Amino acid sequence: MLVGCCDSRAAPEIIFDAGPGEIFVMRNVANIIPHKSSQDHGIHGTTAAIEFAVNGLKVEHIVIMGHGRCGGVKAYLAEDSEPLSESDYIGQWSGQLEAADNPIRFKAMNRPELDHCGMLERTSIIHSLENLYSYRFVKDAVAAGTLSLHGAWFDISDGELEYYEEEKGTFIKV
Repeated sequence: MLVGCCDSRAAPEIIFDAGPGEIFVMRNVANIIPHKSSQDHGIHGTTAAIEFAVNGLKVEHIVIMGHGRCGGVKAYLAEDSEPLSESDYIGQWSGQLEAADNPIRFKAMNRPELDHCGMLERTSIIHSLENLYSYRFVKDAVAAGTLSLHGAWFDISDGELEYYEEEKGTFIKV
């Protein structure tokens, strides 16, 4: 399974040279995995897709893939932007990035060449990986050794891919 941003410039099937049906893809604004505590009431497409992938399809890997120049991340960082509607769905959704917008996380990643947006694009992937563990069915599958979690970041301007190296706490160019 690949959870990616809905931005058409970051097409998982093209990036990973996959044919139709080779990757179960779920896309949303800024490739966010909400924490379980925010999903206890209502209807939630992201959570439903993850549950189906893990419990129904028995996927062996989940990749959270972010990308450069992400509009969802930019929407979160924009201080003077007006909501697109009175409901401000994008503002509420991208507000989940607040937990990933952390200077301590940025410093630990040891990537001083990145600006705030570039750092947040990456730390939000790490945060979404952490949020996956809030779902018992994911946690159990990882503990059983039937599921692995991964992070990736794609640079849409030059086609480079970075992989999250958990042991090093940073993203490494592939």
